[in-house]
Amino acid sequence: MTIVLLFTAVCCAAPVSGAISAIIALQTGRQDDGGIADGGSAADIPPRMLIAYKNAVQHVGRYVPKCKGMRWPILAGIAKVESNHAIGHDITGNGDIRPKIYGVLLNGSGAGGNTTALPDTDGGKWDGTATGERAVGPFQFLPSTWEGIGKDGNGDKRADPHNADDAALGAAVYLCGNGRDLTQRSQLTAAILQYNHSTEYVADVTGWIDQYTAAAKDPDLKNVSGKVRTVLEAALSQRGVPYSWGGGNASGPSYGFCCSPSGKSGASIKGFDCSGLTTYAYARAGIRLPRTAAAQASGGRRIPASLGTGALKPGDLVFYAYAPGHDSTIYHVGIYAGAGQMINAARPGTVVRLDAVNAMSGYAGGARLL
Repeated sequence: MTIVLLFTAVCCAAPVSGAISAIIALQTGRQDDGGIADGGSAADIPPRMLIAYKNAVQHVGRYVPKCKGMRWPILAGIAKVESNHAIGHDITGNGDIRPKIYGVLLNGSGAGGNTTALPDTDGGKWDGTATGERAVGPFQFLPSTWEGIGKDGNGDKRADPHNADDAALGAAVYLCGNGRDLTQRSQLTAAILQYNHSTEYVADVTGWIDQYTAAAKDPDLKNVSGKVRTVLEAALSQRGVPYSWGGGNASGPSYGFCCSPSGKSGASIKGFDCSGLTTYAYARAGIRLPRTAAAQASGGRRIPASLGTGALKPGDLVFYAYAPGHDSTIYHVGIYAGAGQMINAARPGTVVRLDAVNAMSGYAGGARLL
């Protein structure tokens, strides 16, 4: 790791050499903006899609009365992986998605990972082709599957997999099976395996479910007071503000600069990167922090990663590194909010939000300044 240790990896420092970034990605198995994982919050989901997920949860009991534990983050986790919540498509008021979302033609060609040819089952009714089968809609159902579980979620007396409400309700029914208890991790895993029999798929979806679950909860600040509360309230007040590479300072959001390791510029985005957010929040409590994540690790009382995340207290800085134990490789910082959550400016294309502390790799401990 010699090369890694020579590089101060932070979420928001000066522009980073592409060559050094590539070496780090190869050595650590991480890629894109400093290895920062995509996170999930309601702010990442088109409002009309989120409505569809929540409506499905309310109505699934009509079809599977014995189902327990269906939550909108479960549906969001599936839809994130299957279609990225139909982002880039128009969603009408009644939930219709246009243009329609079609998967690859499952003809065994290998395109899109398909190796088994599936014969046409719907004459092109849902998938637009009678020459074979392809998955459809934001939840990517095969037409043959949809015929068995499709439901009318928006009251127009038609079950359409290209409609957000119908597709979300159909997915909820499908995942519930004959009455699963989805509060049990084993049964949730079984439901996801039914959707796609792949351990990699299960890991991907459950990762998103955990992040959306964390993002859906507001931290409990009733036992938090003083400067800690000031820091947390300041950071939470910025939820929804866009990520900007190099953006943010003690005064608030600001325009950033170019460029992140993947070439994303913050020059036209007024917002925060990770340490810009922490700098702002702590400034509200009268504490001046260095500007980069790695430098911020030198302040306050260091909380070793070996103690685990259970040693963190609300208001602590939380760090992530390419090589935990070597603070020079810290690439990211958040603010611990309690209950396994942190306030986070994750990466380009996202917004300030709550994330699970384990949403990112390379936990490197924390620092207590208050």
